[in-house]
Parts: sequence; structure tokens; C-alpha cells
Amino acid sequence: MRFLTGLQPSGQLHIGNYFGAIKPAVELQEKGEGYYFIANYHAMTTMTDAASLRENTHALAVDFLACGLDPEKSVFWVQSDIPEVNELSWILSTLCPMGLLERCHSYKDKVTKGFSPSHALFAYPSLMAADILLYDCDAVPVGKDQKQHLEVTRDLATKVNERFGEGLIKLPEPIISELTAVVPGLDGQKMSKSYGNTLPIFGEEKPLRKLINKKVVTDATPLEDPKPTEGSIILSLYKLFASPAQYDEMIAGHQAGGVGYGQFKKDLFEAYWEYFRTARERRADILAKPDYVQEVMTQGALRARATASITLERLRKAAGLSWF
Repeated sequence: MRFLTGLQPSGQLHIGNYFGAIKPAVELQEKGEGYYFIANYHAMTTMTDAASLRENTHALAVDFLACGLDPEKSVFWVQSDIPEVNELSWILSTLCPMGLLERCHSYKDKVTKGFSPSHALFAYPSLMAADILLYDCDAVPVGKDQKQHLEVTRDLATKVNERFGEGLIKLPEPIISELTAVVPGLDGQKMSKSYGNTLPIFGEEKPLRKLINKKVVTDATPLEDPKPTEGSIILSLYKLFASPAQYDEMIAGHQAGGVGYGQFKKDLFEAYWEYFRTARERRADILAKPDYVQEVMTQGALRARATASITLERLRKAAGLSWF
């Protein structure tokens, strides 16, 4: 089975990215073929500075590898190194009804947040569909907020098969982890850079400890009283990093009273810091080898293009674009 995941280089990775996309992707390496890419074309819809895009792309490659992506087991590349994706996106756009794009909530959300209402932002789902369909993948790990885009992908794949030949394009299935589909931010909303409520995967110990102490929202329950467990941001985050026994112990501490939120935040930080210890060590090793990331991504792009060219040529022939 072949799996595919793409991440935008939109800034520092946070634990929402990790549990929503990176961790599931890394785990799937052991279950089949992993195809993973950095979606820098997509990032251009909201990022206009070339230097930032370049730096973010490199940083994401480093961090994805540090989190456990194995280039020996998986194919890992940068989206813009695969020109075939834009050709497939155009072919899909000739079959894509305007109403299908108009129903996508992502465009409306981005415009509401002040991003330029460009054609690229509006046609984002078509390019995302090309990213997925180009590699004949079987399944795509997605968060609940991206499920609609995968439904668009399946709709477009169906239209391709109806127009050009049954079975020409594979329809991928979504993989959604109900436990971590939506990771809460430090304020209880969905974790997002746009809300400024993220907890980074990597960073310096003291600032990260301070971030948890200052930004994780709690109520005004006195130290001696039992603390509410329903809707607790501390507990929701702690559950991601702690063992079941540790989590049950914190639940009991909330219910018993006599322990303040400061102690619970300390326990949260320590569990979080320990959880990413191996990833931090791996990241330091990667950064010590300046050419390593470029070599990995170059080889990954060659492997990705080998797959993409087969899919695209099959479709070009069916669509009449290979005319001789």
C-alpha cells in the first residue's frame, strides 16, 4: 500500500503538525510505501517572501527527517522539483466544476483572515488533488479540516475516469486518527500559527518552559480545591506525551485537590520535553552535515518523478495530449 503526506513550509513546526501529519506519516513507513513532500507551491498562496520560503523549506526538511522520516524507506521531495504536478493540475482543472471549488471552506477561511483572494488560493484543491493522484497512492493521512479537500480529490479522480477511461486514476482513501485529529492550542482553540497558540516541536528549553507556564490557559480554581477535568487544556496536551499511567495519575491529582496548576504545567513540560528528546538529538546530527538534506531531497525528487511520469504519460495518452 502506498501512502502520501504533504506539509506546507509555512513556519516553525508545532505539535499539531506532528500529531496530525508527521507522526502518522512516520508510522506508516513500516506499513507500506511512504511518499512525503514539502508543498512549497501551496505555500506561495500565503507567503510572498522568497527568502522566507526558501528557508522554511529547508527547515521543514530538516525537522521532518529529525522526527523520524527515513529516506531509505520513503520517498521525500520538494513539490517544486516535480514539474509534472502542474501539468496534472491543469488537466484536472479542465474537469473541475466551479461549484466544487466554491464549496471549499479553506478559501473562505483564508480570505476572511486577510489573505489575497488569488486564483491560486481558490484553485488550491485542484493542485492538492494533483499532488495526491500523481503518485497512485492508496491512502492519505489527513486532519478533519483537510478531509473536504480529499473528497474533492476523489471527485476529480472519478471525473477523470469517467471522461478518459475507467480505472485510469486511483481513488485514495482518507486516514484520520480520531485521537489526535484536532490538537488543542495553548488557549483551547485548534492549534494554529494564525491563532498564535502553538507549541513548537523544537526550540530552547527555557523559552519553551516559559511558554507553557505563561500561555496554557487555566481557570481560577484555588490550589486546595479539585480541578475540573472536562475541557482541561493541560490534560488534553499531557495525554499526547504521557503514558496511560501518568495520565491517570494527573487525572487523580486534579480530582483530589491540593495541587496547583503550576505543578501540572511543570509535569506537562517535562513529559513534552522528554517525548521529543530523540528527535532533538537526531536534528542536531542532521544540522552537523550541511549537504545531507540537499542530497536526500535530490534523490527523493528523482524517485518521485519516476513514479509521476508514468501516471502522467498514461493520462496524457488518454486525454489526447500525446498526439503522435
